[in-house]
Amino acid sequence: SLCSRRKIVAVGMCKPPLLDNQATHADEADEPEDLQTASEDSALKHRLDLQTGEDGLSEEEAARRLLQHGRNELPDLRTPKWRIFLSHFTGIMPGTIIIAIIIEGLLQEWPDMSTLTALLLLNGFVGFFEDMRAGDAVAALKASLKPEAQVKRAGAWRKADASQLVSGDRVALAAGANVPADILLGRGMQVQVDQAALTGESLPVSLGEGSLVKMGSTIVSGETEGLVAHTGVNTFFGKTAALIGSTHDVGNFQKVILRITRALLLFSSLLVTAAVTYLSLTFDGEGYGVWPAVSFGAVLLVASIPIAMQVVCTATMALGSRLLAAKKAIVARLASIEQLAGMTVLCSDKTGTLTLNKMVLQEVLSYAKGADDAAILALAALATRWKEPPKDALDTLVLRAECLDTASLDRHEQLDFTPFDPKLRRTEATLRGPDGGVFDVVKGAPDVVLRLCDEANRSSIGAVFAAKVEELAQRGIRALAVARRPEGGGMEMVGMLTFLDPPRPDTKRTIERAMQQGVVVKMITGDHGAIARETARALGMGDEIGASDSLPTILPGEEVPRTLGRDYGAMIEKSDGFAQVFPEHKFLIVEALRQRGHSVGMTGDGVNDAPALKKADVGIAVEGATDAARAASDLVLTEPGLS
Repeated sequence: SLCSRRKIVAVGMCKPPLLDNQATHADEADEPEDLQTASEDSALKHRLDLQTGEDGLSEEEAARRLLQHGRNELPDLRTPKWRIFLSHFTGIMPGTIIIAIIIEGLLQEWPDMSTLTALLLLNGFVGFFEDMRAGDAVAALKASLKPEAQVKRAGAWRKADASQLVSGDRVALAAGANVPADILLGRGMQVQVDQAALTGESLPVSLGEGSLVKMGSTIVSGETEGLVAHTGVNTFFGKTAALIGSTHDVGNFQKVILRITRALLLFSSLLVTAAVTYLSLTFDGEGYGVWPAVSFGAVLLVASIPIAMQVVCTATMALGSRLLAAKKAIVARLASIEQLAGMTVLCSDKTGTLTLNKMVLQEVLSYAKGADDAAILALAALATRWKEPPKDALDTLVLRAECLDTASLDRHEQLDFTPFDPKLRRTEATLRGPDGGVFDVVKGAPDVVLRLCDEANRSSIGAVFAAKVEELAQRGIRALAVARRPEGGGMEMVGMLTFLDPPRPDTKRTIERAMQQGVVVKMITGDHGAIARETARALGMGDEIGASDSLPTILPGEEVPRTLGRDYGAMIEKSDGFAQVFPEHKFLIVEALRQRGHSVGMTGDGVNDAPALKKADVGIAVEGATDAARAASDLVLTEPGLS
């Protein structure tokens, strides 16, 4: 069934396609819809081991757990800059130049020695500069975390350093607070949580008791308490950092240069050895001698190897990066230009990349005589605080609809208003119309609103209504039902509004052009499979969308298997995309394709995309991406979409 993740959390029993005036708060989150449920099950089991009373942990117990589990910090996986700098003076090409420099020094050929030294330093500094251009994704993750938390220990609330939190600590979360660890929410009001730093999505989700809220997110509204479930490397952020830190691949451009250098060095070494031997033995009596022959061999060896090749290629690609910048694409790693040109597979995120990342009204369905689109929209708008700024995405969508007559709303007097309740999954309002008549309006999840209608109305439209709801569920389209009850009468279903995050206008053409160039485009999304299939079908990408349960997984610190391509590559190649995936799934999909010999590009915008962006041959951060996603990417787009 198609359920928003928030509904699963708040109610635990929703039917497709249950949508209400808050549904888009959970829509399109770049993680599986069942991720929250899976996280809750794990967290609920974990809670049994937390052993935390109402007064929180004692200082002694907190100190013991801190010693046992470590500080609530991400591991520092950065390589010192001096080591990065020195790495550019090791290897085949730098080693060859250094040997030539030593020989020229022994022969006191100072001009040649100076020239070779200048080339060595130039190559080293160019390589080091390229490394410094690339962002540090782990550092970006750490910078996004806030250092303080409200924690209750020994019965007293106090402000504490978030790095000192341990599993079982009781913490308070209020509007504006940053979540300092993965926290299992306790009893209290529903809170709106902004997960943009994690997923790149702009819409908050509504979470309540039993939900697991992740480190790095922000509380938008509401207040509650919770218990720290995971800290440090065991958090969502920590696992992401571990995946990023496990990626140390050499770029394809460097591999090509290395192969050319090795081939030329082997061939040149054979010729130079023969030449030096011949000169030493044959012309010794004519004044050449061994050392002049060696000097000649060193010059010949250096001349036969393209020492300045990397400098020339870098300069050429720098010119290309300027052209790309004019097209709103910022190059973070110059070598990615060459790899982008050879890309064979593009794994694309769906929300905000292929789609608009906003719900758009698709159609208005009428179930009452005389109820046209404008009348149904007007009733839906009357079940809002239309004189106040919209409180959520669907209210915004309804109130800004083109066919809505906003002037007619002001002719009504709102006598009572019940805002959205996640448990009831509906919004209600009592109004007095221009004729003085009083009536109620309800809007919310289709099955909920249908149950509120009187028996006669349910009997007349129930079968047709249920069939339409099921059809929408299969297509992954959200729906919002609207009903009206006159004073003293029964509730009657008036209509249903349908919503979808549609593809961008230029996306289909962009994908067609990519396919014409031999690039296979696959959709990798955390959204529900039905929505992914509907979007892929609309874009002409095919509808073979796989599920996450068919993909491998990896734990933090585990080495990536070298058999991924053999075991899963064929299945991944045949699929048009995958839905309901976790961050590690994206990472392993990219690695499996690379092991199959593909040059893989990956697009993304959230923290959960950062490992795959780092692993891909070409990581592409789309417009509006988080700092971590941009730092892990090779190419950063500054305008929406892929075109």
